Amino acid sequence: MRTAAPAPRVIAVVGPTAAGKSDLGVALARHFGGEVVNADSMQLYRGMDIGTAKLTPEERGGIPHRLLDIWDVTVTANVAEYQRLARKEIDRLLAAGRTPVLVGGSGLYVKGAIDVMEFPGTDPEVRARLEAELAEQGPGALHLRLATADPGAGRAILPSNGRRIVRALEVIEITGRPFTAQLPGHQSVYDTVQIGVDVARPELDDRIAARVDRMWEAGLVDEVRTLEAQGLREGLTASRALGYQQVLSALAGDCTQEEARAETVRATKRFARRQDSWFRRDPRVHWLSGAAEHRAELPHLALALLERAVTA
Repeated sequence: MRTAAPAPRVIAVVGPTAAGKSDLGVALARHFGGEVVNADSMQLYRGMDIGTAKLTPEERGGIPHRLLDIWDVTVTANVAEYQRLARKEIDRLLAAGRTPVLVGGSGLYVKGAIDVMEFPGTDPEVRARLEAELAEQGPGALHLRLATADPGAGRAILPSNGRRIVRALEVIEITGRPFTAQLPGHQSVYDTVQIGVDVARPELDDRIAARVDRMWEAGLVDEVRTLEAQGLREGLTASRALGYQQVLSALAGDCTQEEARAETVRATKRFARRQDSWFRRDPRVHWLSGAAEHRAELPHLALALLERAVTA
């Protein structure tokens, strides 16, 4: 049911994994008569359900969720393509007088959807040469080169993330400018209120460990086996998803399943810290507690925040 108070044109619910974003997004979309637009890069993939904590149809409560299950696991993620698709959904909803509720923890995807953000082109020859160097030398050597050419990018991109290192070096070579010069600022395309769901680190770590246990119990290993038959191992993006990468290693005999589970917990905790750091840098995000003792009142706190933001 719609509220008597005016709704913001776009709502974005952001923050680290396991904070409670998905449930809040459903509650806000229901309240405003809107729809959820997915901004989790891995939930774009068909069949990657358990390991991405994708809400079941029952958990969605009849609220339409857009941009779920749109790519095969063999497709390489493309933020520019996501931007096009997300803005198409947002514009459609706004034209119909409905509230888009963007939900996800993929910071670059959120920014791509709601902020001014242009993507430099690509050069197949440059990309192929850099990818060949990556295969031959490994990501460490290329990261050293990146850190020399653009110290800011070197700090922002993990030394193990070969795909992003290659892209940064490609952009530098094509444009003649630092990769960080291409990164977006805080200039919005839409009138957006961003709500960050904050959970203290000890509680969040416990939630992550419990979630990974539930994923294993729910059949994550069988899900990965099914997706492996569909080309998951060859998917440059999907094969590196948390949980999926670790299970693939176990299925290949590189580690035990228990070791894969433990590494999934460790890697997810590290990832949650990076997510939190990303969104903390944006002064436009309004943070609300998603702690267990506040979970029941979180939707009410969010609605009060939104009403203040719209009427301010």
